[in-house]
Amino acid sequence: MTTPTPAVRDRVQALSPEELPAYVYDLGALREHAAAVRAALPERVELYYAAKANPEPEILAALGPYVDGYEVSSGGELAHAANVVPDHPLAFGGPGKTPAEIAAALERGVARFHVESLYELHRLAELAGRLAPDTRVAVLLRFNLPLSEASMAGSSLAMGGRPTPFGIDPSEADSAVRVFTDGTCPHLELLGVHAHLASGLGAPEQLAVAESVVTWAADLAARHRVRIAEVNVGGGMTVDYATPEQRFDWAGYGVGLAHLSDAHPDLTLRIEPGRALTAYCGWYATEVLDVKHSHGEEFAVVRGGTHHLRTPATKGHDQPCSVLPVDTWPHPWPRPAARQDRVTLTGQLCTPKDVLARHVPAPGLRAGDRVAFGLAGAYAWNISHHDFLMHPRPGFHFLNRPGSRGKATRRS
Repeated sequence: MTTPTPAVRDRVQALSPEELPAYVYDLGALREHAAAVRAALPERVELYYAAKANPEPEILAALGPYVDGYEVSSGGELAHAANVVPDHPLAFGGPGKTPAEIAAALERGVARFHVESLYELHRLAELAGRLAPDTRVAVLLRFNLPLSEASMAGSSLAMGGRPTPFGIDPSEADSAVRVFTDGTCPHLELLGVHAHLASGLGAPEQLAVAESVVTWAADLAARHRVRIAEVNVGGGMTVDYATPEQRFDWAGYGVGLAHLSDAHPDLTLRIEPGRALTAYCGWYATEVLDVKHSHGEEFAVVRGGTHHLRTPATKGHDQPCSVLPVDTWPHPWPRPAARQDRVTLTGQLCTPKDVLARHVPAPGLRAGDRVAFGLAGAYAWNISHHDFLMHPRPGFHFLNRPGSRGKATRRS
């Protein structure tokens, strides 16, 4: 669905040109979606939110009632999430953790570490040993496990199943487990296995990956005669930017996870989606500055661009959008307007790569009209190159906060 919710549409149309571009988040829609996801999952499946997708404080707080914890991937995210949602457990993941970040996580009592290499495992053991003698640090070993050809083909971003910097190679699995069984690292506790292998998968593919990870983890535990209490199968649930009305089948995924959980009653399964939770609640709203005819094609230049919303440039897609016509034109000269049915929407940057959406069906699009780009609630502002050309930063508007009647606004 690319049509803004009524609350978003009203806010976008109420903003002055000087208040654009702006990010508008519908927290009511986010809460409704998160509640539906939680309801679709079996009770014994834990839901962690990958904060990297969108770490805005209002987003983290809105998700609080529906998630079991948050996954963070840097010292900055760790400190931020611990401050914003202090009552929720954190899982610390990501490659290349520095000694200072590990020490900070230990001091904060992070619930679990997702360890990415044997070196990191030894570093964690060393730093944990400096704490109280009875300290026990919970560890999930992240492995780069093989992926089936079908899963690889359906993935928009492979994190495993091929040479990558993520996780421990399966050939080193026995060595990693022996760190816990040989008595040399008494402060570390092997809690389980983590394997986030791919992004952009549908529910059937995600279930196949989850089953293969759980089977592999169970075999590893049996081989070493150790107990593995948790398996984290990661996130990566698909968000379809080309057909946004087609959403991930959370109900079917939940049924499949229930069967998998029943087959392993002593195991806690965990998922950690990011994009699939928050993408749909966010909109990047802007104004058409000019409409140009060039070599047989139409271009609309909007305020802002990919330095605010990098998602389409990063993923190589067209960002879904909705045109909100504005009838007033305050100038004495003619109003630039599209003469063709399809228009390419670009930003203000001095590069031909600053394209938000190509060949959008927008007959009659005019300068002064508003455009709301949907699916901008994840990996949007927070991954963008904000300072290129030093344009003003967008405003941030959070609608439907509890008790706010949709009035709360924050400018970054």
